[in-house]
Amino acid sequence: MSLSSTQSSDTSSRRRRPAEHTQDYPWESDLLAGHNHEQIHDRLHGGPQPNSTGTPSSHPSICPALCTTKCTSSHTCPSHHPCDDSWVEIQSKRTIRAENEVEANKLVNNYRFGFRKWKSHVTERPFEVRSEVVKELYSELNVIKPHSGRLITCGNLAYVFLFGWWVSLMYFLVGMLMFITISGIPYGMLCWKLACYFLWPFGKSIHEIGNTLRRCCEQAPDCDCNVEGTEENSPVLLPSPTEVAVPEWPGRPLRTPYWHRFSTYVWLLLGYPPLVVIHSLACFLSWILVFTIPVSKMNARTLGVILLLDPEDVSVSTCSQRKPQGYETRALLCCYHAVNWYYYKYTVDGINVFAVNLLPLVIFAMIIGYIDRENQYASSEVKFVIAIGSIIPLSYYIGMGIASISAQSNFAVGAVVNASFGSITELTFYITALLKGHHAANKCLQEVVKAALTGTLLGCILFIPGICMIIGGLRHSEQTFNSRSTGVSSALLFISVGGVFAPTLFSKAYGNLVCDACTNSTGGNSTSNSSGPFVCHNCHYDLNNGTLFHNHVEPLVYTVSALLPVAYIIGLTFTLKTHSHIYDIHVGEGQVTSHHGAVVHWSRWRSLVILIMATVLTSACADLVTENIQPILSQPNISQYFIGVTALAMVPEIPEIVNGIQFALQNNISLSLEVGICIAVQVCMLQIPILVLFNAFYDVGFVLLFSDLHLWASIFSVILVNYIFMDGKSDYFQGTALVVVYLILLAMYYFAPSPAGC
Repeated sequence: MSLSSTQSSDTSSRRRRPAEHTQDYPWESDLLAGHNHEQIHDRLHGGPQPNSTGTPSSHPSICPALCTTKCTSSHTCPSHHPCDDSWVEIQSKRTIRAENEVEANKLVNNYRFGFRKWKSHVTERPFEVRSEVVKELYSELNVIKPHSGRLITCGNLAYVFLFGWWVSLMYFLVGMLMFITISGIPYGMLCWKLACYFLWPFGKSIHEIGNTLRRCCEQAPDCDCNVEGTEENSPVLLPSPTEVAVPEWPGRPLRTPYWHRFSTYVWLLLGYPPLVVIHSLACFLSWILVFTIPVSKMNARTLGVILLLDPEDVSVSTCSQRKPQGYETRALLCCYHAVNWYYYKYTVDGINVFAVNLLPLVIFAMIIGYIDRENQYASSEVKFVIAIGSIIPLSYYIGMGIASISAQSNFAVGAVVNASFGSITELTFYITALLKGHHAANKCLQEVVKAALTGTLLGCILFIPGICMIIGGLRHSEQTFNSRSTGVSSALLFISVGGVFAPTLFSKAYGNLVCDACTNSTGGNSTSNSSGPFVCHNCHYDLNNGTLFHNHVEPLVYTVSALLPVAYIIGLTFTLKTHSHIYDIHVGEGQVTSHHGAVVHWSRWRSLVILIMATVLTSACADLVTENIQPILSQPNISQYFIGVTALAMVPEIPEIVNGIQFALQNNISLSLEVGICIAVQVCMLQIPILVLFNAFYDVGFVLLFSDLHLWASIFSVILVNYIFMDGKSDYFQGTALVVVYLILLAMYYFAPSPAGC
C-alpha cells in the first residue's frame, strides 16, 4: 500500500458538488468508480483509463480476449499470464481514496479478513470540503440565506402540531404575566412577538439591533429606520463581528445597564424559568426524534441567547424582507424547515446521533434493573426489552473503539483487538446466561443460548447479505463483488459450520434414541404388552447413559474446538499475508495527506477506556436480560427457539446491519457481504470454542449438541448462500430469495415446540 501526500490536481473540482447530492464526498464511497463493470470493460479493450489524478493510467492494456473467445493480434496475451487470471485480477482490483493515513488504514482494515467492518469516520473531516447537504446539518441557524423553496411542507405542518402551538401558548401566558407586573412590560411585548414567531417560525428571522440603529430610533422615533426594508439582491447576512463603536450624541438620554434594571430581575424570576422548562422539553423531544434536530437547535439558541438579551434589542422580521445593516444588526435565528431527513448522518464527536440518543437507555436500564428488584415500577417484560435495547448503543461503541484502535495501530495490534473485542458482546450474554441457568438448575437457558448462536449464524448468512442486496440492488440495479475473496470466506464458513455440527451428526449416528411417555392407540403405556402403534413424546438421543458421550462425543467436541481456532488463524495468514494479492487493496496516489494532520475522534487510550467501560456495561445489561427473560420464556404462544434466534441473536448485530446497508448504498456490496460472513465465521471459530473452553474449566452444562432444526437450517443456509455467491454478481432478486428463506426459517422456529426442559 503506497501512501502519498501529494494533493490531487482535481481536488477543487471534486469539492464543487451540487447541494442536492445526497452523498457526502467522493472518497466516502471507499472505492473509485473504476470498479464498475463499464470501466472494466473499457480497460479490457485497451483504452486509456484515467487514474485518481485525472491522467492516463500507467496500467498496461489487457487483451480483448477476455471479452471474446480469442486474443487479437494487436494485443497478444502472454502465455504465462492466462486471460482468465487477468480478468480475476481486474475484477478484484480496488483503489481507495482516503483523507489521511488513519482513514486509509481503517478502509484497508475493512477488506481484511477477521477485522470488523466499520463505515463511520474515525477522524475529523475538514468542514470546508463537505457537501452542502452536510454543512446544512451542522448549521447553527444564525445565518440568513436566500430561500426560494416552499415553506408550507409536511414537516413544517407537523412542527405546528407537535411543538409550535404549546410553545406559542406558553409565551402568550408568560407575556400576560409580565404585563401584570408592570415593570416587565418590555418583556411581555417580547414574549408576544416570540409567541407569533414560534407558532410559525419558517421564513422569519430574529436579529439583534446594533448601537447605530437603536440610537437613531431613540433620538428620532419618527425617522425612517425601517428594519424590514427590501433588497432582493442582498448577500447572505452573516453574524456580525464586534459592533463598531459610535460616538455618543450630545443630549442623548443614557440607558440603564441591563443588570441594573428592576425589570431584569422580575423577568429572570417570573418569566424566564417557565420558558426554560418549555424550551428544554421541546429541545429534548425534537433531539430524540433526530430528524427534527433543527427545532432543537432553534429552542436551544432561543433559551441561551435571545431570552437573555435586552428586549428592546430583539427584532423579528421576515427573512425575505430583511435589509442587511452591516454592523448595525446581528442575525440570531433563521429557520426554513423543521425537518431534515439527512440528519441520520449527524454525528457528535464522531458518534452517530442514534447511538448518542440511545446511551441514556443504558443508564435507565441499570437504574430500574438493579434498584427495582421487586418489580414495583416496571415488570420483568419491560426490563427485558429495555436491557436488550441498551445493548445496541454499547455494541456501537465497542465497534467504534475497535475501528479507532485498529486504524491507529499496526496490523498485529489490530488483529489482537479485533479477536479480543470483536465477539465480546455476544460472549458476555452467552456466558452470563449459562451461569444463570446453572445456578438456577434451568436447562432452558442452555437451549436459549444454542438458539441464539444458531440465530446469529442464520441472520449473518441470510438476512444481512439479503437485505444489503435488496437495498443496494434497488439503487444500483446490479452490483459486482470479488467472487474469489468471497469464496475464501465461504470456504471458511463451510469448514466452521461443518466443524460445529460434527458432534451433533456423530451423536445421531451412534446414539440411542430414547422416548418418554409412549402410549398406544388402546391407551396402554410402553411397559404394557398391548399391541398397536405407539405415540411417543420427547424423543432424544441418550448420551448420558453408557460410555458414548464421555468416551466418544466429548473428546470429539474438544478436538473440534481446538481445530476451529487453528483454521481461523490459517485463514488470517492466507488472506492477510501469503495471498493478500487476492484483495489487491491500495490507496490511490495523491489521495492521502500526512498522518500528523489527522485529528482522530478517539485516541488509542480513549478508545481502550471506552472499550473496557462498554464491555462492563454490556455484562451488566446481559445480566439484566437473563434475569428478566424467564417471564418471556414462559409465554405459551411463543417458542423459546424463536426468542433465541430473533431478539437475542440479532439485536446486538444491529450496528453491523446498518454498516452493511451503508456499504451497499455506496455500491460496495463486497463489504456488505463480508460483514455477515465475518460474524458467522467468528461465531463458529471463536465464540463456540471459547464457550466449550469455559465449560471445561467451569462446568455449566453446555454441550455442543444441537437440535435437528438447528442442524438442517444451518447446513441448508450455508449451501444456499454459497450458490448465490458463485457468479460474483448480486441484485435485489437474489437478496429477496435470501430474506424469504430466512423468514421461512423464522416461521419454523416460531411454530416449533418448546425444547426439552423449558
